[in-house]
Amino acid sequence: VQLQASGGGLVQPGGSLRLSCAASGSIFSRNVMGWYRQHPGEQRELVATMTTGGSTNYDDSLKGRFTISRNSAKNILYLRMNSLKPDDAAVYYCNLQQTDWQRKTYAYWGQGTQVTVSS
Repeated sequence: VQLQASGGGLVQPGGSLRLSCAASGSIFSRNVMGWYRQHPGEQRELVATMTTGGSTNYDDSLKGRFTISRNSAKNILYLRMNSLKPDDAAVYYCNLQQTDWQRKTYAYWGQGTQVTVSS
């Protein structure tokens, strides 16, 4: 499985961005895709996840400003980020997790896309 993230860039505080992640390869019909972010010197942290069934999970602090969505038919994941703050600046990573019939879970990561929030 390969994940290609895009859409990062420089945005002013209060601005918006939409990230995209295209997944390809051997993707199961049921999976969970998500966004994580990493600030310099810190651990990677959850932003939001979404199952193929449409269930979502957000970091509580980002609810209301960030919206995750996906086109499961095309295996594309999105993250709409509004009212961006300087603290949202980070490298954003796309993730896909899927479990096979033997209950073995596979996790894949994209290459990351940089989001910079600055005036």
